[in-house]
Amino acid sequence: MLTKRIIPCLDIKDGRTVKGTNFVNLRDAGDPVALGALYAEQGADELVFLDITATVDNRKTLVDLVRNVARHVNIPFTVGGGISSVADVSALLNAGADKISINSSAVRRPELINELALQFGSQCIVVAIDTREVPGESGIEHVVHTHGGRKPTDLRTIPWAKEAQERGAGEILLTSMDADGTKAGFALALTAEVSGSLSIPVIASGGAGTMEHFTEVFTTGKADAGLAASIFHFREIGIPELKSYLKGEGISVRP
Repeated sequence: MLTKRIIPCLDIKDGRTVKGTNFVNLRDAGDPVALGALYAEQGADELVFLDITATVDNRKTLVDLVRNVARHVNIPFTVGGGISSVADVSALLNAGADKISINSSAVRRPELINELALQFGSQCIVVAIDTREVPGESGIEHVVHTHGGRKPTDLRTIPWAKEAQERGAGEILLTSMDADGTKAGFALALTAEVSGSLSIPVIASGGAGTMEHFTEVFTTGKADAGLAASIFHFREIGIPELKSYLKGEGISVRP
């Protein structure tokens, strides 16, 4: 079995880490640089930093923050929010980011995925998909949303994930907006369907509340990585304890 990854996510607003439920009702969770350094020390495999209002406010992700994170963190980290060009990605990678995550800009202009993969390599291009269940003519449909989950699109999650892979994405960050912040468990059926449709890794996001939820997302959900925020930010689950638990469940994780 391939080693599964544990990835804390730090949603950034105005330079601070925040966390909400279903993408709203945000509350402060601390300094992103300090939290990132703590998680690296505790054994996190990677980190994700998302400037959650960059696209909405038409701002660019703060390059200075990325540079500061890189100085204090010794594990790979991904940065997203307001990234829409080769120049944006170049600036972030030069500042110390290992990967970048695009969402709204990729939906708006899918060719961007091709361009970035060609310029920088698929290994550092993550396509984030924020998805919500919406009633459709043939039942419940999984609809892609952009702008921090505020805007529904005409895209459906599975076909869009496949297109992103075909265009050169190296990884998919799949967030269930319905599960986000609820701590009721990951969207297992959707995650398994996306994972089973692709040959690239899938990071599952949204709904982590217990250690058992990680076991479920790695087995039933077939995810390659589990991403969570509030359970780590508010010290509900420790990364060392989580990894020890997963090993006991027979799931391969890094030390």
